Amino acid sequence: MTTAVVRALGALAHRAAHPPAACACPPPVTLADRTDATVVRSGPVVAKAHAPGTRPPDLLTRMALADDPRTTGILLAPLCPTPCALDGRPVSLWPHGDPVDPADPDAAPWAEAAALLAALHRTPPPSALPPMRGPVKAALAVARMRAARPGDPATAPVLAAWYRLPGWARAEAAPPAHRSRFLCHGDLHLGQLVRHPVPDGPWLLIDVDDTGLGDPAWDLARPAAWYAAGLLPPEVWLRFLDSYRAAGGPAVPAAGDPWPELDVPARALTVQTAALAFAKSAAEGRDPDEVERAMIDACARIASLPPQLADGHPS
Repeated sequence: MTTAVVRALGALAHRAAHPPAACACPPPVTLADRTDATVVRSGPVVAKAHAPGTRPPDLLTRMALADDPRTTGILLAPLCPTPCALDGRPVSLWPHGDPVDPADPDAAPWAEAAALLAALHRTPPPSALPPMRGPVKAALAVARMRAARPGDPATAPVLAAWYRLPGWARAEAAPPAHRSRFLCHGDLHLGQLVRHPVPDGPWLLIDVDDTGLGDPAWDLARPAAWYAAGLLPPEVWLRFLDSYRAAGGPAVPAAGDPWPELDVPARALTVQTAALAFAKSAAEGRDPDEVERAMIDACARIASLPPQLADGHPS
């Protein structure tokens, strides 16, 4: 991202924070600067430049959802429901919220995240909402890995696990009809949670770029994949799952084995995470680290399972 665009986002956030006047505000802070988004904060306002190629009608529909009274207390509402444009990219304005503290993993709000997801999944979706982008993001991660490491035999287990997935999980077909009409976040992780108002407000979900209609199990898939790979302690996973069930979430049965519903999305998120690990480590000129290697190894286990065992249980 060019410095000029970062500065323009900072100026936009600053103007939205208060009327034009001489002030002693600190300089804007860049919160993220990736190929898919640039996020800059000025005081209580956050300005986000969305990914190139974002369809304005889809973003407008998603922002309207975040501004809908039905999602109050679930999704952080934008300061303005209509995006503007900057350098050919749509830009949205949001209130600043306190994120999860990465230095205090024991305080991570897993139970709160699960309850928010359950509430979101129970919310009747607007009819015009586009599909949830989770499977698309997985496919993009695999394509990014291939571009970063063309022909690298080390990526073979990830590709093998990828092709063991059904077409809908690879964004090549529609999901099963009975699982395709739920309101989903599309990219749930702890970075998608903030407290607002700060500092002691309730937790809310942020980032509606991938929100849409789809299988609600996809929103549980990342923690499920981490648990299956040994990265999320069993007690944390069970706290998350129990909180989701207690809040009436429809992605899994209220009791019993959740893996028939979670298996395919969890395997897809395992592949996505492993593919991004290969792509990022190649860009940074290093080998995958211990956590990244755990997801790559999980792909190898998935790829080695007999077909009849690759469906319905954690790897």
